[in-house]
Amino acid sequence: MSSISSPAIDTTTTTKHIMTSDSHGLSDSRTIMERLCAALMPLMLAVAGCLGYCSNSVVQKNKRCPYTAEDFATLAASTRFTIKEVEALHVLFKRLSSSLIDDGFIHKEELQLALFQTPNGKYFFLDRVFDVFDQKRNGVIEFDEFVLALSVFHPYAPIDEKIDFAFKLYDLNQTGFIGRDEVKQMVVAILIESDMNLPDDLLEAILDKTIADVDKDSDGKISKEDWKAFGYHHCVSKFSFQIKEAET
Repeated sequence: MSSISSPAIDTTTTTKHIMTSDSHGLSDSRTIMERLCAALMPLMLAVAGCLGYCSNSVVQKNKRCPYTAEDFATLAASTRFTIKEVEALHVLFKRLSSSLIDDGFIHKEELQLALFQTPNGKYFFLDRVFDVFDQKRNGVIEFDEFVLALSVFHPYAPIDEKIDFAFKLYDLNQTGFIGRDEVKQMVVAILIESDMNLPDDLLEAILDKTIADVDKDSDGKISKEDWKAFGYHHCVSKFSFQIKEAET
């Protein structure tokens, strides 16, 4: 449990999905959007790992731990985690926060190492995930922020909370809508991570079809209602099922 294991993504399969043509030579928008949703899997599996660790192991207490039993109880009361689960999350937090800089905080490079198994390279969703965790905006993730952010991935958290969390990640400009430019940034990131380089006209065609398929009210942007209607209940439910499977 020294790092969060990111599930292997078959880039060959992803490439085939993106390049598979319909009658207009465009890809399936659902495949693209579900691939975006898959960026959340490492965080969900981290919670599953902690819950499994809590149920199968004895949590070792650190004598130098700055958090008291009362602190753990307060965090448990503020989330869906039990006190034992919060203690298990603290074990994970200590390991992540000491992977590069042993100062009791998770730095962005340490989060990258945990999610992507390397402190090098640039990953599109890293900044967004880090910002969601770093609610105090002090450049590091503190333990209480870590627990509160992960609470949304608890198996008992409502699906709508998971959907809202994902929407906030992809609402890059934090306007309450996902615009064409934001979709383009996400699609380009997927292509780069899949070592693909599409011509501009095909990229624009993919964007046109994605927006058209998801934007149910045809206002040129994706609202949270559009997001939910397009099938994110199915997408997040599938990942929640995988979390429960990982616990057993």
